[in-house]
Amino acid sequence: MCINFMLYIKKVNNLLAKASMSVLFWFRSDLRLFDNTSLFHACEQNQNVKLIYVYDEENLRLGGASKWWLHQSLQSLSQDIANLGGVLNIYQGDTRGILERVISEQNITRIFWNRRYEPDLVLLDTDLKKSFQDRGIHVETHNASLLFEPFEITSKSTKKPFQVFTPFWKHCLERGLERSTLKIPQNLSSERISPLHVRDLNLLPKHPYWADGLDEMWVPGEKAAHARLDEFLERALLQYKGKRDLPSVQGTSKLSPHLHFGEISVGYIVQRVQKCLFENPSLDQDAHHFLSEIGWREFSHHLLYHIPDFETVPLRKEFLAFPWEDNQTYLKAWQQGQTGFPIVDAGMRELWKTGWMHNRVRMIVASFLVKDLLIHWREGADWFMDTLVDADRANNTASWQWVSGCGADAAPYFRIFNPILQGEKFDPRGAYVRAHIPELARMPDQYIHKPWLASKFVLEEAGVKLGKNYPYPIVDHDVQRKKALSLFKGLKN
Repeated sequence: MCINFMLYIKKVNNLLAKASMSVLFWFRSDLRLFDNTSLFHACEQNQNVKLIYVYDEENLRLGGASKWWLHQSLQSLSQDIANLGGVLNIYQGDTRGILERVISEQNITRIFWNRRYEPDLVLLDTDLKKSFQDRGIHVETHNASLLFEPFEITSKSTKKPFQVFTPFWKHCLERGLERSTLKIPQNLSSERISPLHVRDLNLLPKHPYWADGLDEMWVPGEKAAHARLDEFLERALLQYKGKRDLPSVQGTSKLSPHLHFGEISVGYIVQRVQKCLFENPSLDQDAHHFLSEIGWREFSHHLLYHIPDFETVPLRKEFLAFPWEDNQTYLKAWQQGQTGFPIVDAGMRELWKTGWMHNRVRMIVASFLVKDLLIHWREGADWFMDTLVDADRANNTASWQWVSGCGADAAPYFRIFNPILQGEKFDPRGAYVRAHIPELARMPDQYIHKPWLASKFVLEEAGVKLGKNYPYPIVDHDVQRKKALSLFKGLKN
């Protein structure tokens, strides 16, 4: 009887202790409720967790397309939280100052967040954590965005970070990709502590017409992310390896923006893919090829975490001496999809209209910028960061350095995509080009990727007036290829 009474007292004291806690959860790149590690643990601590999101423009450095996505995603998350009886509190301004104010005003004793891995944000988070802990505030952080945290993976032989993808991913596979998932917390009855709403952040573009294509193509938010995963697994995982390179078909997952904003967890995606593979072993090559794309995302974050200047400095330092050209006319033509090379222009117009570009075409347009136009890869990376809805600092930098030949596991300097041959190989009937360049819609298949070679009669029949409604090529690919090869080869000597 005495023991039971003591257990009862202990239980009551635990409940009182929890009730006296004031817990804060800080949303960042994890705009979801399902399988959100730190949110789950925060809600285990207390039944009234205060939920906040801080829009700090200086730290986040979002491009226009990303801002559009963030607006929609925060609205979706706010509604999901409201459906569970809670409130997502929106703040705008300096992260440190806002957190200090919320902690003071709400008597916060425990704060939870999920970790980020960009070097400058790691420094900020580390400093914040120490500052709060020094004041006696319990700070708890978790991984909610990667399969493996960058500091977990090192080469067995050198004990250093990897700089080549294949051994990196092999090491990850050896450790195992299996992950368990965490349920949605049901006790989200948090109160409103901020007067701001998502609309007050002014994230939508000043010119609404620019967002029309984004609205047509995308539905941000956690529910939409899960729906897109379901659709991909049902329709596109089979034959993914072969169809993913064809821009005119729905052969890719288009999960990248949902992953970037944390609307769905990478662990859950892997779990679902592995379940499909278990149920249908014939998916083996397709599933593993898709998982290797997840691996490239992991590798990119691994590189950026361990190489703080990776976004601005080539990994291969000999490229510091490369004589990049500053040609604003060429750069503008590339940005606007007016180079005269249809596969390049179609990709750049798809990007502007939809905030996304097919991965194969991304490689083609990137190669064209740095190896045909000889314009610095950072110009391309900056444009992508502003116009992609899935603009990710790690992925973007790693991919541009790879195409340029100056990054980790980079494409060899002599690999220069021929935009005509690439178009003919991956868009043989010109369906992708026609979809994004309507002025070429009536061109015969044999000339769709090289209209300047068509006869005057063929051009007239197709309604194409080169130099008027569609440009001549701004450069001669063969000439530029030889020039690029000479310059790149010179770096080797």
